[in-house]
Order: sequence, then C-alpha cells, then structure tokens
Amino acid sequence: MRQLNAVITGITAKVPDYILTNEELATMVDTSDDWIMTRVGIKERRILKGEQQGISVLGTPAVKELLEKTNTAPQEVDVVIFATSTPDHFFPSAASIVAENNGIKNAFCFDMEVACSGFVYGLEICNGLIQTGKYKKIILLAGDKMSSITNYKDRTTCPLFGDAVGAVMIEPTEENIGIIDAELHSDGVGYQPLQMKAGGSKFPATHETVENAEHTVHQDGKVVFKHAVSRMAEVSLNIMERNNLSIDDVNWLVPHQANMRIIDATIDRTGLPREKVMINIERYGNTSAGTIPLCLWEWEPKLKKRDNIILVAFGAGFSWGGVYLKWGYDGK
Repeated sequence: MRQLNAVITGITAKVPDYILTNEELATMVDTSDDWIMTRVGIKERRILKGEQQGISVLGTPAVKELLEKTNTAPQEVDVVIFATSTPDHFFPSAASIVAENNGIKNAFCFDMEVACSGFVYGLEICNGLIQTGKYKKIILLAGDKMSSITNYKDRTTCPLFGDAVGAVMIEPTEENIGIIDAELHSDGVGYQPLQMKAGGSKFPATHETVENAEHTVHQDGKVVFKHAVSRMAEVSLNIMERNNLSIDDVNWLVPHQANMRIIDATIDRTGLPREKVMINIERYGNTSAGTIPLCLWEWEPKLKKRDNIILVAFGAGFSWGGVYLKWGYDGK
C-alpha cells in the first residue's frame, strides 16, 4: 500500500485588534512593565473585547481566509477539529459553529481540550485520519480566548494570557514531507498545580464559585516551570535522536509561548541556536493552544519546502509533546 503523510498546505491566524499593554495592566493590578518583562518576557497581548464574543469570532474568519488561500470549496472539507479550552459553549462544539459560519456542510466537527498542547495533539490526530485514506482535507484550528478565564486581580497570572486562533489545512501526500514523527505524553500529577477549578461537572457554577474566582486559571508557577522546561526539552531531544537530526539539520524549533524563561531554558537544553527558534511571546503572550500556529503563521514567508521543524508544547493535565514535520511548501 502507498504511504500517505499528512502535510500542512496552508495556514492562517486571527488575533483581536485590542492591545492590552503592560502599562494598562499596571492600572488594574499591582504590577509594572519591568516586573512583567523580567519574569515572563511579555510586553503586550491581544484581547477579544465585546459582549457575546466567543472563540468562534476568531475561528470563523481564520477558516474563511484558509479556504480562500488554499482554493478549497467549503463542500470539500471532510473534518474540522478545534483544539481549545475556551469554546463558545460546552455544546455545540466551536468547530461546528465555525463550520456552519463558513458553509462547511459535509464535514464531521468536534472540539478537543488539551490546553496548551492542543495543536501538537491535534496534528497527531489529523495524521492518523489522513493515513486511513478516507479523508482528503482536514482543518485544524487551535486557540483560546484566555481573557475569558483570566483573573485580572491576580498579578501572577493576568500578565500571561492573550487571545488568538490559528488554522491549518491538512491534506494527504505521497511525498516525504509533512508530519514525520510525534511524541505525546500526559501525567495526572499536574491536576492541582494548573487548573480551572469550577465550571465542570465536579464544581458546577454557583454564586460562591464565581465570587471566589474559581472559573479562572490558577497555577503553581514554580511547579509548572520545572515540569515544562524538563519535558519540552526532553521531547525535543528524543525526536531529534529518533530521527537522526543534528542541530544543523533542524531549521526551526517552535516552542509553546508560555513564558520567556521557559523558552530560554528549553533552547539552552536543546543546544539549538536562538536564530532557529520562533519567538513572538513579547507581542501576543500565552494564547494557549494558539501559540504554535501563531508562530508558524508569522514565519510562513520564511519557510521553505522540506524545512525540518520541531514543534513542542506543555500544558495542563499535565500534557506535553512534540511533532517533527517537514514543511510542505515555500513561503507565501
């Protein structure tokens, strides 16, 4: 049988217009530009403002542009997957809303929730679907409206997060390009250190959960930092070793943009030169599942067909993983 690889054939992203700067944050909570830049390396982040503005507000135009960019008719799309922790609703899925808004009627659609690891997990799922031979065009969206679950009275977490969505078209190819390898992990030890306590079936919404800000992100920064650095570097090195990739062979490393210190530590442990690492956290902050596609979208003009790219992420769960892919086309 012929070997099918899943390859990214197009990428788009959408970010809100509103820019929340460190200076504005300093009027909301006890912080400063120097404090934030020193600890997390974020200067500004994009925030989706307005009433009834769910993540589909960003996902819908991202997919519209993706269809146009890849010359794809809505009826050609087989699958729509949305990796997000902040869907418009528990149900229906954000994927189905975005599909409907774009006239996509022949696809099955679902959301998946792996927090910041959503994009790399999603790529492995898409790879498996493509390799069945049944599906020709899959849209993978990844991103979050983190501002909707951020406590702007908590100086330790509110500087971290922003809103964004990335979207990729994934298609089959018989060329030796696309998704070559993946390594994914989970460890439930992360249950307490990184979570949104309320809003699910264990702690449904009550006046008390709202008053106690239990519908927002809570994390033990030191624990998360320790695990994120070791796991992201470990996965990157494992993928390089398993695929016989030297430092010279890797064209780009794309780490999840959680914290500049985590990115720096990952770079140091892998030994890759900084000029081969995509970094845009200073301007967008941590958009959870959206950070990696947001980087790929910004760097797209520089990418060349067959570039060796390693994507690596770490998120709640704990969840983490990496994907090795060969880029599918010359930058547009």
